[in-house]
Amino acid sequence: MRPATNPPHLITLVLATALAVLTLNMFLPSLAHIARDFEVDYALANLSIAGYLIVTGVLQLIMGPLSDRYGRRPVLLWSMAVFVLASVGCALADNIWAFLTFRMIQGAAIAGQVLPRAAIRDLYPPSQAAARLGQLSMAMALAPMLGPMLGGVLQGLFGWRAGFVLYAVMGFGMLAVLWVDMGETNRNRSATFGAQMRQYPLLFGSRRFWGYSLCAAFSVGGFYAFITGAPMVAAAWFDLSPAMLGLGIGIITAGFMAGNFVTGRIAARVGLMPLVVAGRWVASLGPLLGLMLFLAGQGTVWVFFASAIFVGFGNGLTLANANAGLMSVRPHLAGSASGLSGALTVALGAALTSATGVVVNAGNAPYAVLGLMLAASLLSLLAALYTRWVDLREPLTGT
Repeated sequence: MRPATNPPHLITLVLATALAVLTLNMFLPSLAHIARDFEVDYALANLSIAGYLIVTGVLQLIMGPLSDRYGRRPVLLWSMAVFVLASVGCALADNIWAFLTFRMIQGAAIAGQVLPRAAIRDLYPPSQAAARLGQLSMAMALAPMLGPMLGGVLQGLFGWRAGFVLYAVMGFGMLAVLWVDMGETNRNRSATFGAQMRQYPLLFGSRRFWGYSLCAAFSVGGFYAFITGAPMVAAAWFDLSPAMLGLGIGIITAGFMAGNFVTGRIAARVGLMPLVVAGRWVASLGPLLGLMLFLAGQGTVWVFFASAIFVGFGNGLTLANANAGLMSVRPHLAGSASGLSGALTVALGAALTSATGVVVNAGNAPYAVLGLMLAASLLSLLAALYTRWVDLREPLTGT
């Protein structure tokens, strides 16, 4: 196979992003079984989520500048090769510490989420980039919808190790696709990696960058609270099977796909900020109504998961536009901006994941989960309104 020289097709970027998402959520229905198999507490097994998020947050701080310096293609290829080896290690692990070690190394897959966004920003101006990011997100949203469902089926048929075997197979296939189709998109690389890292203060000093980044981070934070707390709600309140739990976890992305469809159709005409703000209002409304119904004694499994659909739809309106905005503050630092924002997102995600594990119990599960989702959505709304305020005050400076 000859290496690619042309810009990548959208489907290649979709698949790379989808694999990064699957690496987080496909094995969630197996989490309790992993704890039981290794004879450890659920909290220790849960480090495979929280610890993974921390590792990917750190990696994004490095991968973004690396891709700005050396290019998107080589960083993606090396990261995918490491992911394949780590997936094999997870599948063969014979104790919890070996499993967790290889699980952390699996975090290399996060390059598939960070660098396709930067590649799109390399190729398109902000409004068109938002539309393309919306199309990318809508297509790859099938991954979090189908991933937990597939993980639940694999768990029921073959056990939890089958999921990590599948990770290795998919990673190897993705490596081949990237080799033949992921041509380089970064045409403005800095002279040295040190010089690239010294550009970071240009992002640190931008109020607009932080506004967009916090908006995106808290948007995703609501999703993390949901996927962490939903298993407890399903088990303690509704007695759902692993497969049905996988369907319930995945259903939030039905709304996400719809929101991204809208973004892809109208972002170029409407602009970034109106869609971002609209998305935050919708995402706040869902868990607010769900919490009110549970407090009124009308809570059901349908109410709980329907609340998540609102969050998904709001995130679909928000994330592509917020990501296009934050990568446009300094276009020559698109990879660094994507990585720094992604690191902030997973740091908040790890914090909310840990908080959910501490706060949620069998007695308060739906109330606590919906409350955390509502809090994250409201904080994201405040960040969006702040960014709009900065836009009104400084419409031309980009800072």
